[in-house]
Amino acid sequence: MEEQKNETTNTPSTNDTTPKVTGIGGIFFFSDNPEETKEWYAKNLGLEINEWGTSFESRNANRPDEINYLQWSLFKKGDEYFSPSKKDFMINYRVQNIEGLVNKLRENGVTILDSIATYDYGKFVHIMDTEGNKIELWEPH
Repeated sequence: MEEQKNETTNTPSTNDTTPKVTGIGGIFFFSDNPEETKEWYAKNLGLEINEWGTSFESRNANRPDEINYLQWSLFKKGDEYFSPSKKDFMINYRVQNIEGLVNKLRENGVTILDSIATYDYGKFVHIMDTEGNKIELWEPH
């Protein structure tokens, strides 16, 4: 499916519903001591830490009224949330049309680990890439 473009500016159209990744939604990694590590990042790098880590805000260049978030989070080493991946990190990708994307991935033979789950803050599903990395896909509301 070809990406829809605004004819006058050649930028992606705001009504584009192509199933695809639109950005990074989060960076998650293991830590031996998540609380101590979060404190280190706060003290030394100025991250404003909350219960989950920290959230970085940005504006969408094509829709400047839209605020996007990137969640930076630490997990206790060995946490099952990354399973079945054996890696020490997981990337969350912000997507549009998650249902269409899951259908496309299924057609392409991609390993889909669970069903789409819906929460107050969006829809999520997990997949595996060819290197054994678990990937979290998130469609915000």
